[in-house]
Amino acid sequence: MEDHTATRIEARPAPALRRYVGSYIGFDLRGFPAGVHCGPPGRMLTTVISLSDPLEMAAGVDDESPVNRFGSVAGGPMCRSVAIHHDGRQHGVRVSLTPLGARAVYGMPAAALAHQLIPLDALLGALGVELTDRLRAATSWTARFAVLDEVFLLAVGRGGDRVPRVRPEVAEAWRRLVAARGRVQVGAVAAELGWSRRYLTERFRGEVGLSPKTFARVLRFEHAHELATAHDPLPWAAVATASGYADQAHLVRDWGEFTGRSPTVWRRGEVLLGTG
Repeated sequence: MEDHTATRIEARPAPALRRYVGSYIGFDLRGFPAGVHCGPPGRMLTTVISLSDPLEMAAGVDDESPVNRFGSVAGGPMCRSVAIHHDGRQHGVRVSLTPLGARAVYGMPAAALAHQLIPLDALLGALGVELTDRLRAATSWTARFAVLDEVFLLAVGRGGDRVPRVRPEVAEAWRRLVAARGRVQVGAVAAELGWSRRYLTERFRGEVGLSPKTFARVLRFEHAHELATAHDPLPWAAVATASGYADQAHLVRDWGEFTGRSPTVWRRGEVLLGTG
């Protein structure tokens, strides 16, 4: 591999935003071989604002998914990886938004964004344009994170009481699935909430965009992906056990469904592995 540098700076949002926004990550990756980065699905919605060239992305890693260019982009809930085409340089900011925070920030349920990549200004209007311009004008990560706080607080405040709240049972189901990393029976969660499994599934899918069962699978995959991208990764069989799969074959099946590749092919082809 060529000489390369990788900067990754993480920050927490302002306290008033933490119900909706999980984290900010600034990244500056240089000198990597050109390739296609596999952006995996997970519990959070991902928004990326490029600080250099437009992002070239497709809402799927198969060859049939069209590649589009974005200066800034918001991704909805996904059950497959996003393909990010790059020339070895990536410089920008990534914002992790909870699915339940989509109403507060974007004024719509996460389900309305499911399986899509949408220009940020199509969701935030002039605020989205302002956010991108101010981030690119800022000269430090501290200043950029302050801009994110200011603009996202404006977006949340703009919604006010006009945006309907998420049903508390759906929010609690989401919290329990996340806390268990997907290793919980959906029927048991529904019973504890006083709902039937079917009713919970309908309500959860209508808000989050994925069924509770599919979301649980995404959470298990997310855990496996975290273990596989560690600096000293476990063997695949151990990754499968630690993340709640019955065996390695089940991990391989889900990995193929979510990334379009086997775990070993994914690891061999992922040139930005371990950079965030």
